[in-house]
Amino acid sequence: MKRLITSALALAACTFMATGAAVSADKPDEITVAYFLEWPTANQVAQLEETYDKEMGIKVNWRAFGNGNEMSQAMASGDVQIAYSQGLVPYVVAVSNGLPLKLIGVAVSYAEADNCVVSKDSGITKENAKMLEGKKIGTPIGNVTHYKLLRMLDHLGVDATKVQMVQMNGADAAVAFARGDIVMGCAFGGPMLRMKETGEYLMTAEEQEAIGIRVFDVISVTDEFATDHPDLVQKFMDVTDAANAAYYKDKVAAVPSIAKAAGMDKGATENMLGMFAFPSKTDQASDAWLGGTVQTFTKEVADFFVSQKQMDKALPSYDAVITDKFVK
Repeated sequence: MKRLITSALALAACTFMATGAAVSADKPDEITVAYFLEWPTANQVAQLEETYDKEMGIKVNWRAFGNGNEMSQAMASGDVQIAYSQGLVPYVVAVSNGLPLKLIGVAVSYAEADNCVVSKDSGITKENAKMLEGKKIGTPIGNVTHYKLLRMLDHLGVDATKVQMVQMNGADAAVAFARGDIVMGCAFGGPMLRMKETGEYLMTAEEQEAIGIRVFDVISVTDEFATDHPDLVQKFMDVTDAANAAYYKDKVAAVPSIAKAAGMDKGATENMLGMFAFPSKTDQASDAWLGGTVQTFTKEVADFFVSQKQMDKALPSYDAVITDKFVK
């Protein structure tokens, strides 16, 4: 699993460094922003109505990805400039492997919208979780979902090295779960909810938070784009903040547009949004987020992945790859 996480990112880092010098600081005609389908967020009203394009004065392309590591690779290759709602873990993996990225904001805070669902037929619960040893679990490797899985297994006394973890994006895990190919599937958004229809959470969000699992997605940008076009990055953050505020002012009006952009029906969208919180720029600039807590938690996540032998090494500190500049 570690090779799967690190080799692609290392190759991408080399690609980024080899191509970076050819990029001009002139204002681009267009940029590409990475995002997830079946992951409804408040800013998708502005995405659908092309508010970003109007305010930034350029064409903003939105490209869907299956997981956060794919986002990192696309940013390294120069295909993507901004990743919206990238998982913290893929970001940690990327910068720990030398990708020149910067965490500039918190997209969404969530605990209930990302989880591991175990088959009811298996009879496995948190009380007898050691039964997972020797069984197949579908999970995206090297992202927040994977991190939560490892933390839960560690807490429940399950030897993760004895579990057959199979790399699966959420949609694939949901299909495999329905077929009975895996005893437990870990995913976020719509696929997680589909598995929950016939399964149970290994641990609830409340139980996870009680053992220190904090879950949020970030807004990341390439160092090059942030350095060459800080005005465009600031505009992107300003539009996002305004969209978040508009959502909280009238959630009912926002849901249809969000559902359309997320590729979900209205009911599922409302269900997912009820699990999300979108912190304002003011909140993000506070000590609870980019004022210090995110930096500390990022280091804890990195060190945990090293202890689990999922990464070779962590950075001494992640302060240099996280900035509150664009939320102040």
